[in-house]
Amino acid sequence: MENKTALITGAASGIGRNVAIAMAQAGYNVIINYVGDRQAALEVKQECEQLGVQVMTVMADVSDYTAVENMVKEITAVFPRIDVLVNNAGITKDNLLLRMSEKDFDSVINVNLKGTFNCTKHVSRLMLKQKSGSIINMASVVGINGNAGQANYSASKAGIIGFTKSTAKEFASRGIRVNAVAPGYIDTAMTAVLSDNVKQTILSHIPLERLGTTDDVAQAVLFLAGDASSYITGCVLNVDGGMAM
Repeated sequence: MENKTALITGAASGIGRNVAIAMAQAGYNVIINYVGDRQAALEVKQECEQLGVQVMTVMADVSDYTAVENMVKEITAVFPRIDVLVNNAGITKDNLLLRMSEKDFDSVINVNLKGTFNCTKHVSRLMLKQKSGSIINMASVVGINGNAGQANYSASKAGIIGFTKSTAKEFASRGIRVNAVAPGYIDTAMTAVLSDNVKQTILSHIPLERLGTTDDVAQAVLFLAGDASSYITGCVLNVDGGMAM
């Protein structure tokens, strides 16, 4: 993958961080998008640079259409191509529907779903000129199964699945593939705060009887990014230990 470039949104921590490192290990030049924690983004940058690839950090709120447009301009001033886009940036604001505020619903939709639209819109213009590219959108098992207390998050991830299939059909004739990864319960800071009882309840619904790792997700993304998946588009790859069977 020498000289190919991958943009990963929300890459300062969690799944995005591991995706960025996996891409660097595979030889991709890496662009690390972040919105809040600059120090964490710089730490990921340093780790990727040690693998011998070119790395760039760029701050942009993916929910802001103009900010994403400017981000892509900033990137293309340094890298002439973006070969892979990983729409990973996402947030949660969980609550039961009757307690969920309009603000919390809107913010999750704006970052998770509209952010995926914004980045795909601006990066795909470059990919259309290249007549090649791979876009991987981060969905979720709850976008397939739903989950009490996550109406906003589930809706955003279900929307990403529909968006993935539609854009895959639009871009296929131009050599651009669009796929999604749907993680289940992954061992991150988000799940670390759960009580042991909650974790046991979760594990009882996972046939493989363990939480996933960020590496599990990163390897799925890496597969969909590269030539090994060259005949795959419009796919939703579940990385969930069998939850959505």
